[in-house]
Parts: sequence; structure tokens; C-alpha cells
Amino acid sequence: MRALLLAIILSLAVLSPAHAMLPDEVLPNPALEARARAISAELRCLVCQNQSIDDSDAPLARDLRIIVRERLLAGDTDTQVRDFVVARYGEFVLLRPVLAAHTIVLWIAAPLVLILGMAGVVLAARRRSAVLATTTIPSALTPEEEAALARLQERDR
Repeated sequence: MRALLLAIILSLAVLSPAHAMLPDEVLPNPALEARARAISAELRCLVCQNQSIDDSDAPLARDLRIIVRERLLAGDTDTQVRDFVVARYGEFVLLRPVLAAHTIVLWIAAPLVLILGMAGVVLAARRRSAVLATTTIPSALTPEEEAALARLQERDR
């Protein structure tokens, strides 16, 4: 029983999310640290690209975490910190792109492809049902075919 409990605890420890934060990066003020974590969760690691800087252990992600904390200590608001990082690294650093004229394709492309795919499936199904409806399948044998079938059955006996 004790071994099972230990195995469960170790499994949960392995499955928990790993934060790449180093102890020297943590701010002494819990409110500022919470703000820094919230901002870091929204910024993309430019090395890993599919992780936030809060989750990445890349050196550039560490540098970005430090920049975020320095800006917060300087008295910047969350928006000012995000704007500073975006001005320095571009909008790609945001994990969630902004809705603007130059990013509209990002927001419209996925639903558009889904709608076009569904329309294609519906059209293909309609074509198939139309082809099946126009195809005539004989329902009964003609008298000649019945006679030929009877002869074959007699021969096989």
C-alpha cells in the first residue's frame, strides 16, 4: 500500500507543469511576482516558439523574464511591459496575436478552412447520392436469364 501511494505521488510530481524559473529571478514582492508570472505566461519564447517564457529554460527566455521583472520594478504597468517587449521583439512574441488588420488572416483562416471543408463534404455527399439515384439496378431476372439459371442449376445436380 505504501509503495502504491509513493508511486502515485511520484507520478503526480512528474506530470505537474515544470516552470523554468530560477530562484534568483523571483521578486520579493508577491504582488509584483504574480504580475510578472501573468505577463510571462502571455509571452512566447522566441527559441522554443510554442512555450511561454515562463515555461522555457532557454537563455533568451530567462533574459525576457528578467526584462519583465525589471520593467515592473521600474513602475511600468502590465500593458507598458507588454508594449515594451513587443516593440523590442515584434508581435510574434505574443502567444495570442492581437486582432488587427494585419493579423485578420490568422483569425479568419481556421474557421474559413473548416467551413470550406464542410461544404466540400456536403457537395461530395450530394453528388454521390445523385449518382446513386440515377443508376438503375435491375430488380428481377428476365425470362431468358431465369431459363439460363435453371439450366445451370440442373447441370450442377
